[in-house]
Amino acid sequence: MDAWLSDFIAAEGLPPDFAETALAICGPLAARIIADARTPGFVVGVCGSQASGKSTLTAVLRRMLEDQGLKVASLSLDDLYLTRAQRQDLARDVHPLMATRGVPGTHDVALGLAVLDGLAGPGETLLPAFDKAADDRRPQGVPVAGPVDVILFEGWCVGAVPQADVSAPINALERDRDPDGRWRSFVNDALAGPYQALFARIDLLVLLKAPSFDVVLAWRQEQEAKLRARLAREGGDLKRAMTDAQVADFIAHYERLTRHILAEMPGRADMMVALDQQRRPVVMASPPPPPAP
Repeated sequence: MDAWLSDFIAAEGLPPDFAETALAICGPLAARIIADARTPGFVVGVCGSQASGKSTLTAVLRRMLEDQGLKVASLSLDDLYLTRAQRQDLARDVHPLMATRGVPGTHDVALGLAVLDGLAGPGETLLPAFDKAADDRRPQGVPVAGPVDVILFEGWCVGAVPQADVSAPINALERDRDPDGRWRSFVNDALAGPYQALFARIDLLVLLKAPSFDVVLAWRQEQEAKLRARLAREGGDLKRAMTDAQVADFIAHYERLTRHILAEMPGRADMMVALDQQRRPVVMASPPPPPAP
């Protein structure tokens, strides 16, 4: 194992066996990207549910590509969130659930398109950054000199497509807090509209596929349990961490689209990595090529 990976695992507080997982997933991905990235600004979309490890794996993938001499930039869908004030306006004008960041309709798609365009060309591009603790965009972006060879664009619904019908509620949140379907229709319409222009920029779509939505919920609750334990050790404010019940309510905002992605995207992703409950890869696959005309 390379020294940088050992240092990365230690710095991130990851288990030692993460190295095996990272190499098993990122090695083949890096080889595919190196083979396919022929022009500047090659966009790799990395889709993975909450707590699937996509951000951590993207960081390892970036280092592998850089070690091969490629210039790489990373963009998280999270960093494209609308400002808090903009989401409060949506909550007032569209639906109160729009105050919660994460679903389509809560991102600045035009900013994302501008960033991708900028990174592919010469000059400096400011990468946006979102402060989740403050629930707002940081006033200053991170400068990156272009052009870059590869853009790693990661997020929980990167590359997603809309559903044909969202009329029937799928959980208690939709049933009780969106009884007329106004919120979920707005989200689905946003995904069908501006987001498709953003996702059309993806040259290689990678899916990190969780075993099920129930596992995603368990992963997210595990994250918060670790945060609560750390805050207790350090004397921090325990209100910064959610309880299991709060996590379940929070994750319900994303249940519909997460389930849709898990069912629909494996058949069209350029590379699909099926994960087990410990986030280890059990299958890596690419769809078969289309039949010859």
